[in-house]
Amino acid sequence: MNSATMNSTLHQLQREIADSLHNLDANQTQLHPPSRPAKWSIQQIIEHLLLTYSSTETAINARLAKRTPTRARPTLAHRVFQFGVTRCGYFPTGREAPPMVTPQPTTHPLSGEDLTQATSEHLARLDLLFTEAKTLFGPVSQCASHAVLGPLNIDQWRKFQLVHGEHHLKQIAAIRKAHNL
Repeated sequence: MNSATMNSTLHQLQREIADSLHNLDANQTQLHPPSRPAKWSIQQIIEHLLLTYSSTETAINARLAKRTPTRARPTLAHRVFQFGVTRCGYFPTGREAPPMVTPQPTTHPLSGEDLTQATSEHLARLDLLFTEAKTLFGPVSQCASHAVLGPLNIDQWRKFQLVHGEHHLKQIAAIRKAHNL
């Protein structure tokens, strides 16, 4: 899938990721926030996003394999979080990533260009799955559940990916600024 046929929300995310990684070499992607060196490096931030894309792919594939959307119903707390994230574009800070989407220490440094390519490929696959699920289940059907946000429809899943990605791209921008990149 080329970016021209990708859903506009994911295409926006793809462009923003590419912009945030532009001109970074493999050494620069290993930089951490100087005041908080235990925090993730630029590469680890991107690897976290890639892990979330894989996790979402797994969830959507499971629903597609069953040919039925989730039967889960959102709680009031889910609806509040969904509204904040998918309607207001607010992503809460301070929450620790679940182990399944926590990046490991980097053993193979990658350039910004390599990381951009990896995210573009994942987002293209994710977009194809989202399109298939939206076609099969309909535009308003809550097709699969997120661990915190509960059951989401496809447009909500896309918006979540954008808002979550932008949250982490702010971290990359801060690292770049701190290191004068």
